[in-house]
Amino acid sequence: MAVYKDKWNGYSGTWRVACYYTDWKGIKRKHEKRGFKTKKAALEYEREFLAKKTKDVNMGFDTFIDIYMSDMRPQLKQSTMANKENIIETHIRSYFENKSLSEITPTDILQWQNCLLALRDDQGKGYSQTYLRTIQNQLNAIFNHAVKYYDLPKNPCSATKKMGKSKCKEMLFWTKDEYLKFSEVMKGKPVSYYAFQILYWTGIRSGELLALTKSDFDLEKHTLRINKNYQVVKGEGMITTPKTEKSNRVIELPQFLCEEMQDFFESIYKVDDESRIFVITKSYLHHEMDRGAKAAGVKRIRIHDLRHSSCALLIELGYSPIQIGERFGHESVTITERYSHLYPSVQRQMADKLDETFKENSKDG
Repeated sequence: MAVYKDKWNGYSGTWRVACYYTDWKGIKRKHEKRGFKTKKAALEYEREFLAKKTKDVNMGFDTFIDIYMSDMRPQLKQSTMANKENIIETHIRSYFENKSLSEITPTDILQWQNCLLALRDDQGKGYSQTYLRTIQNQLNAIFNHAVKYYDLPKNPCSATKKMGKSKCKEMLFWTKDEYLKFSEVMKGKPVSYYAFQILYWTGIRSGELLALTKSDFDLEKHTLRINKNYQVVKGEGMITTPKTEKSNRVIELPQFLCEEMQDFFESIYKVDDESRIFVITKSYLHHEMDRGAKAAGVKRIRIHDLRHSSCALLIELGYSPIQIGERFGHESVTITERYSHLYPSVQRQMADKLDETFKENSKDG
């Protein structure tokens, strides 16, 4: 392997890299690259190229990020990959780019965390605890990938406390009465009204709502098919696969909602079976939530909290986590069980029922 002053026509005065490496099949190959302005730049390229090909953990962290991205891109949905790239480019790459993969220590991780924790916007607010945890998890994923596939001895993040929190302390929701007050004031805008009706009474995600077509509804059988998701990736709206495998599901609809959707379909001008029926954005839904909550005099919750509200209602009606999880497309029962605290009055009912059972048994004795 060598770096030469290039005398090839068109490259005069630049530097050339010519080196050999062994590919994944064990075949020895030659690699050349021209056009480097300085010998230093050519040597740096040669070092990083060979480190990448030989899985040398002394490669630059910046170089390994490119490898990681290349490895993950075929494995992930485009929207997921776009989110991953945004976090890495915004919060990770620039901080560690001057270090090699192997020399990053737990102390470096701690200092990186402190920098993120200290950041404030114009209003003096820092990142949310859940977003900080998302950033932390992404850095963990990069190092775990290096440990698993590129022989890095240890993930330096494992020796530090995780930054942020995995979920918010408070999960907001509306009771049925609160939602009915909200829906009443939304009737003046049919598109908004019907969109929120579906979100609340079915518990589907907003991306699933925005991807719905007329053909997804079978009003005679009272069912709604969920098999796609609408997302905006790098400014472009697109239909993607659902969030998880279990998100592909068929939901049973109540009769009143079928009748309402029939009215909605009849009001839409020349809607075909495969076009989106809610040609709106998540931003539009947020704006309407603001407007409706204020007009109805109910607390403002997030769009996703309508899913929490629907789940809470089903818990109050006595349905099990397994039954609710199937309707919501949850990957496991534990996800559904996170909602169990939303109706603490159920615990009182359980205790009262146990008391009745005990007293009945005492009488029998």
